[in-house]
Amino acid sequence: MLYIMNSRNFLLTSIFILLLSSVLLGCTNANEKDTTSQNKNDNMLTIAWARDVGEMNPHVYNPSQLFAQSMVYEPLVSYGEGGELKPHLAESWDISQDGKVYTFHLRKNVKFSDGTSFNAEIVKKNFDTILNHMDLHGWLGFLSKIQSTEVVDDYTFKMTLTEAYYPTIQELAVVRPVRFLGEAGFPEDGDTSKGIKEPVGTGPWVLEDYKADEYAIFKRNENYWGELPKVEKIQVKVIPDAETRVLAFEKGELDLIYGEGVISLDAFKQLKSTGKYETSISEPVATRQLVMNTNRKQLSDERVRQALHYGFNKEAMVEGITSGLEEAADFILPTNLPYTSNIDVKSIDYDVKKAKALLDEAGWKLPKGKTVREKDGQLLEIGMMYDSAESIQKAMAETLQSEWAAIGVKLNITGVELADQVQRFKDNDFDINFFSNYGAPYDPHTFINIVAKKGFGFNEAISAYPNKAELLKKIARIPQTTDEAERQQLYTSVLTSLQDQGAIVPISYIKKTAIYQKDVTNFHFSANRDENPFTGISIKQ
Repeated sequence: MLYIMNSRNFLLTSIFILLLSSVLLGCTNANEKDTTSQNKNDNMLTIAWARDVGEMNPHVYNPSQLFAQSMVYEPLVSYGEGGELKPHLAESWDISQDGKVYTFHLRKNVKFSDGTSFNAEIVKKNFDTILNHMDLHGWLGFLSKIQSTEVVDDYTFKMTLTEAYYPTIQELAVVRPVRFLGEAGFPEDGDTSKGIKEPVGTGPWVLEDYKADEYAIFKRNENYWGELPKVEKIQVKVIPDAETRVLAFEKGELDLIYGEGVISLDAFKQLKSTGKYETSISEPVATRQLVMNTNRKQLSDERVRQALHYGFNKEAMVEGITSGLEEAADFILPTNLPYTSNIDVKSIDYDVKKAKALLDEAGWKLPKGKTVREKDGQLLEIGMMYDSAESIQKAMAETLQSEWAAIGVKLNITGVELADQVQRFKDNDFDINFFSNYGAPYDPHTFINIVAKKGFGFNEAISAYPNKAELLKKIARIPQTTDEAERQQLYTSVLTSLQDQGAIVPISYIKKTAIYQKDVTNFHFSANRDENPFTGISIKQ
């Protein structure tokens, strides 16, 4: 009897728990639906990002995220399609004939998000705090050339350089560090390198709510001077794992995933194939390259470098590994960057016979019965390092290893941590390395400056170029010339020579991807690789 009673009680209790669970689940589902509905009613766009947005300081680097900084802080000049440099917080500017003096005529009636005025005084204050920390910002070329900054009047700011430097206007378009913090954001001592009081900018967005490593919510700046964003809020959820981001998107918890490597190319292709979502692919933002170190005996001969280029099927490799989302690159810089559209380089198509003939000509013979070529008793054995966290680099390295084996070259591939890869490149401790350029608005001038600068890998890697000294002179001349025609001619000559001698091999054009829900409209990538794309986006109500 006791057993029966206990069984009945257990059964009744189980039924009660089940009913209660159903009620609670119903409430939970209702809450989830309410939350989603509330997001739509609030006209809020929800995205995912792999890392926290950071401290939202316009004058520092990691961990602050570029896209978030660009939401709150604005430049004097912005970078548009095709490299067009457009007025932003500066309505216009004048450059002296000698290329040293820049006079900016600032936009009137611009307010910071706290209601204070944007003017020449606050522009100078931002410049001065940046210039006080050149140990942080020396990489940005024009900053190290500033001789003086001056407030001419409330809306006129003058900057004088020690020498002409043509990329100045282009470098003013970068997301950091030359963007403008309002007075209320400065600490008492004015030193923003140690932190800011609050993120006060002139941009279209204001940070409303934030929980470290979980989320950030930006609300629309209703007093914004420019085009008012269509959505009222942007919620950034911090989701470090790429697969988890995809699952959240499929559940409808995210409206948009965009960027470089935010989800795998396979996941992007799979989601696109369902037809449930909208997708976009950007124009090329950078070129994936191989850099061959001509300091190495095996790679010092141009014929060997050219043979390696002929010796793999670039189009098939890129199509297969990136599912067609990247395209095989013909040039070491994308041709949508300034000064790159006139480059005329030797055409190198997949040609195994040509590759073998070049290696024979260079003295690397394949002994009968062997698989690796030899010269003077030395094997044609080459090392290649790749970023161990980068699946595309790994797959490409494995493909090259297989294809080059067919022409008698032994390629040893090694995956390394990104920090090690960068350091070994700088130390000239490599045979072949993967690299990609910086994109807009940095290139082409940043790329060729890196090529010329000692201690960054390229300068040492092109040591076997017979015209290296001449190339370096031309590179030094480019930023100094005020003659547009001469500048174009110099870029054409330098970029053509760098590629034709085979130490830098273009592989594919890197592109950004975006996938978004059907009710998200008017998505467009920014021409600036680091800018956010949110201003024009709408959500159907």
